[in-house]
Amino acid sequence: MAESDIPFGAEFSPNQVDLKDLLEMARLYGGDWKAFEAVVRARYFETHDTTEYNKNKLANNTKLGMQAYEIIDDDANLTALGEDLYEVREAEQKLYETLARYILLHLHGMTYVQCILDMLAGGEDVDLVKLREWLAERGIHVPRGGRHLSSFRLWLEKAGVFTHLYRVDEARLNAIAGVSMEEFEVLSQFTRDQAFYLRTLANIGEMGPFAGRDVEKLAIATYGMKSHEKSLPKDVLQALEQAGYITMEKATSGRGAKSVLVTPTDKLRADLVQPLLKQLEAQTHADLRPYLQQSLAEVVEKLDAADTHVKGLALEALALKLMRLLGLTYVATRLRAAKTAGAEVDVIFETARLVFSRWQVQCKNTRTVSLDDVAKEVGLTHLLKSTVVVMVSTGTIGAQARRYGNKIMHETNLCVVMVDGKDVKRINDDPTAIVDVFQREAEHAMKLKALVLEDTE
Repeated sequence: MAESDIPFGAEFSPNQVDLKDLLEMARLYGGDWKAFEAVVRARYFETHDTTEYNKNKLANNTKLGMQAYEIIDDDANLTALGEDLYEVREAEQKLYETLARYILLHLHGMTYVQCILDMLAGGEDVDLVKLREWLAERGIHVPRGGRHLSSFRLWLEKAGVFTHLYRVDEARLNAIAGVSMEEFEVLSQFTRDQAFYLRTLANIGEMGPFAGRDVEKLAIATYGMKSHEKSLPKDVLQALEQAGYITMEKATSGRGAKSVLVTPTDKLRADLVQPLLKQLEAQTHADLRPYLQQSLAEVVEKLDAADTHVKGLALEALALKLMRLLGLTYVATRLRAAKTAGAEVDVIFETARLVFSRWQVQCKNTRTVSLDDVAKEVGLTHLLKSTVVVMVSTGTIGAQARRYGNKIMHETNLCVVMVDGKDVKRINDDPTAIVDVFQREAEHAMKLKALVLEDTE
C-alpha cells in the first residue's frame, strides 16, 4: 500500500461496511487482529465470488482502513477516537458527525474541502484525477488509482458536509468542525513563523500576558521558528492580532520586542487551532492559492504588477497553470519567484505517461533569456535527474540561448523546450494552443536528434 496523506479507504467506506457494526466487532475482538479480520470477512466478504485469498485480503483492507482513520490500532483495539465513536454508536447522526469532525481537524479534511472549493471557484470540474493533482500542489500526496479520495468524501457526506458529490454545505461543516472555512482561510495565510508562534501560545494553555520575546524563544526551541528580534511585532504579532488571536500591549519597561506583552484571546482554542495549524503545515505555498483560482489571463496580467511579491506569485502560478494544461504532476518548487523579486521561478514536474520523465521548468519574467540562464538549468539536470528543461519567458529568448539549447539537444539526451512571450500570449488567448507550441518544440528536438545508423556489414 503506497503512502498517502489521505487515509487508505479500500473496503472501508459507508457504501461497503457499517461503522456501528465494525466498532462492536473491535470491542469484542480487539487485541486479536486475526480474529477481528475473520469476523469482518464472515460478515462482509464471505459470499463474494472470489478466491479465499482475496476474501482475506478484503477483510485485511477493512482493518487497514480503520487503522488509517485512527479508529483501531495494529491489534484492532479501539483507539481514543474509536472509544468516542463506540460511545455514540447508537445515535447514527452523532456517530458520523464525530468521525467527520476528526477527519476535518486531524486527517487533512479541511484541506480536502478547501481544495474542492478552490477548484470550483476556479471554474474546474472536480474529478478524482484533477482533485489528486490539486492536492499534490498543496503538498498532500495521494497515490494514483487508490480509492482514498472517494471513501474520504463518502464519510464526510454521511455527516452532511457534502450534500451531493462535491457540493459543500459550509454551514454543516462549520457546525461539525467548530470552525468556518473563512477562519481556516485566515489560518492558511499565516507565515510559518506566525503559525509557529500561535501554536506555541496554544501549547502554553494559559491566558498570560506573556513577554513577546519569551514566547518567541520557546517557539524557536519547539518548532524551529527563526528569530525576528526587534521585528517580532511587525513580522509576526501584528498579523495574529489583526486576526483576533492575541492582543498586544506595551510593557512598563524595555524597548522593541522585549517591551511587548502578548495575551491570547478566547479565539485561541488549542483543540481547534493546534490540529488546523498542524494540518496547514503540510501545505505548500498557501499564499499562491488565490492565484491558482484565477484564470490564466488574470495571472498573466499580474506579471506586470508594481508589487514584486505579486509578480513573483503570478510567475509561479503561470508555471503551474501551463504544466497543468499538459497534465504534468507538480513535485516541488526549487526556487520561489518571491525570493527573486518576481524575476524567475524554478518548478519541478513529473509524468509517468507511457514512460517516466522529470520536467525542470524555469519561468523568467525578464526582457530576455540569456545563454547563462539556459546553462544554469542544464547544469542542474545532473542533480535533479531531469530529462526535460522548459524555459518560459514573458519576453524573448536570445539567439545565443537558442543556439546553446540546440547544441545540448544535439549532443545529449536532454530536451530543451523554449517558450517565449509570444507563445505565452498565444496560450493565454487559447489554452489549447499549448499543444501546438510543445509539438513545435518536440519536432525541432527530433530533427536535432536525428539518428543515423551506419551499416556494420
